[in-house]
Amino acid sequence: MVDSQYYLSNDIGISALDCGEAFRLLSPQEKMYAHNLSRAAWYGGLAVLLQTSPESANIFVLLQRIFRKQTPAQLEQVATAAGLSSEEYQAFLVYAAGLYANMGNYKSFGDTKFIPNLPKVKQPVMLSAFQEQPSEMEALWDSCSGLLYSLEDRQKQLGLGDKGITTYFSGNCCLEDAELAQKFLDSKKLSAYNTRLFKKDNGGKACYEVRLASAVQKDCAVDGECESCCGSFSFEDKEFTVKRGDYGPLMEKVCHYLQEAQTYAANENQRKMLEEYQRSFTLGSVDAHKEGSRYWIKDKGPIVESYIGFIESYRDPFGSRGEFEGFVAVVNKAMSERFAKLVSSAEVLLPELPWPREFEKDTFLKPDFTSLDVLTFAGSGIPAGINIPNYDDIRQSEGFKNVSLGNVLAVAYATQKEKLTFLKEEDKDLFIKWKGPSFEVQVGLHELLGHGSGKLFVQDDQGKFNFDESKVVNPETGEPVSSWYRGSETWDSKFSTIASSYEECRAECVGLYLCLNKQALSIFGHDEQDAEDVVYVNWLSMVRAGLLGLEFYTPESKSWRQAHMQARFVILRVLLEAGEGLVGLEEVTGQDGKPDARITLDRSKIHTVGKNAIHRFLCKLQVFKSTADVDGGRALYDGYSTVSDSGAYNFLRLRETVLLRKEARKMFVQANTRVSGDSVELVEYEGSAAGLICSFTERFQEDAEQLETNLLELNKRDATCWYQV
Repeated sequence: MVDSQYYLSNDIGISALDCGEAFRLLSPQEKMYAHNLSRAAWYGGLAVLLQTSPESANIFVLLQRIFRKQTPAQLEQVATAAGLSSEEYQAFLVYAAGLYANMGNYKSFGDTKFIPNLPKVKQPVMLSAFQEQPSEMEALWDSCSGLLYSLEDRQKQLGLGDKGITTYFSGNCCLEDAELAQKFLDSKKLSAYNTRLFKKDNGGKACYEVRLASAVQKDCAVDGECESCCGSFSFEDKEFTVKRGDYGPLMEKVCHYLQEAQTYAANENQRKMLEEYQRSFTLGSVDAHKEGSRYWIKDKGPIVESYIGFIESYRDPFGSRGEFEGFVAVVNKAMSERFAKLVSSAEVLLPELPWPREFEKDTFLKPDFTSLDVLTFAGSGIPAGINIPNYDDIRQSEGFKNVSLGNVLAVAYATQKEKLTFLKEEDKDLFIKWKGPSFEVQVGLHELLGHGSGKLFVQDDQGKFNFDESKVVNPETGEPVSSWYRGSETWDSKFSTIASSYEECRAECVGLYLCLNKQALSIFGHDEQDAEDVVYVNWLSMVRAGLLGLEFYTPESKSWRQAHMQARFVILRVLLEAGEGLVGLEEVTGQDGKPDARITLDRSKIHTVGKNAIHRFLCKLQVFKSTADVDGGRALYDGYSTVSDSGAYNFLRLRETVLLRKEARKMFVQANTRVSGDSVELVEYEGSAAGLICSFTERFQEDAEQLETNLLELNKRDATCWYQV
């Protein structure tokens, strides 16, 4: 019997993201700008299929071809006539919607594989309606059906080597190969963000191909610009070849629409930003993307906000390669005013953080912080907030931007009382009332003062320090600082496999710590008793999330599959360790007679026991990060990340209870834009599996056959690479 965690439930929540009013208020020029940026984002987002699993792209094409020929309602008639029940057909629709929403057949939040909750023998019924080129469809089905249903141990989750599946590395790569490749990239001052690594055997000698994402396929000067990064190199007695052209046809489409968008840019910063992005995706140049990001930071307060590129490294098992994402959104002016007040108060709030002044940036570079209604978010999933760019050198000395995605928050965290697990009955009404407002506070503090705080100690290639190495004292040891980042080393390259989760944990701790500040709460309109309720629910939500996080731990490989949930489990462990009755966690029997759990929080001890515990832990996190102390940071973080059945709490048994009572994460249906004459129309869809499917089939109508051919060819090129040993 297949574990239910590998199915998507027929009653999974699916909601439409409402951006209609925000879009209607845009000028014709702004609508054209948003349309072309959206098209660039959607085409680039297809690269995620190739970044996720060997079979994702083929499954996507299979579904596109099925639903281009008939709507979900029309196909239902075929399925019913062939003997499928309504529940089985709904299971097929939910699987298809899940594939689209996650841009692959692994959950974007948790990296677990999902398969159709429909017997494999019944799946080909969906192909029977495809009368044209039936042999081609059958061949396409045969190319992916085995992996589509497979739940062999390695294929149950994403991971490197024998821990899971990844397409960031060829199947014969292990952690040592990833570490060697990172050293090579550092030696060439190349970022890993837009790369993949392929290991090949050349007469018994290991050779590595580093492939850059670019529209250009040739590894030579382009338009007079010499890119010396490409070619063959010897490094530590191994051969490395750097090539362009990964996701080539998709990057071409991205560049085309970025070029179109330039015509409708509102100012020179936007035009230059798009020019540099276009150069980045043409040549595979991260330096060009960094330059575009600099112009993006300078583009203060745009009506239409966007970002695009290989951004977040959560799903690279090594933690250095970015997944493609692109978003386009419209500013919500009323909510943005609150965030602007938070930015103005940042220089007062930052000194409240528990590390010494020397461990904070020399100057707080006030960023844009806006609330946005998402029009387009292409990638594997949609977050609630973002702090970008992720380039350390830019963030430290030039600045960043924060965004909170208002229409995502509005639907993502709506909670039904009967589905609220692991809380006391008397906490549930308060939790439901204040979950949204408290999460808004947490997101604001997490993004602006969490990710936006803290200094990295660096010695550059010329030997110059950005701190006084003779005077700065490590508060954990009382001794002068003895380690730091050197040359091209970055946070991601040094802390690699733990970098993403560690940083999310640090930002979550900042949110918990600063939400205790009355001024911070007042900015969001919370005072007196309401403020205390917001604090209580924010902390309660965090410890509950830590328990829920156990869903994303894999005991067989002793690994975590989701950075944020690992971070929240770590915080739960820290607060349990604080003792004095601050947090209670007990195993109980539910009203249904099945195992259950109850988590409690003593609100009278949050400002004392809780604050002191987070103070100590947060200071450690920052000191290890600032000083590039990988060994110390890893020992601390791995220690709190451990899930075992020994000690005061049997977390392995609690994990089984969490899996028993888990609720599936919601999926979102996004609108499309369509040019009609001289104007742009917004095409909206219902919040259902059928609506989500229709949005994707209509999204890629204009050149569907060529696009699908490109995807299949890109996938076929590397088909033999993934299951090597």
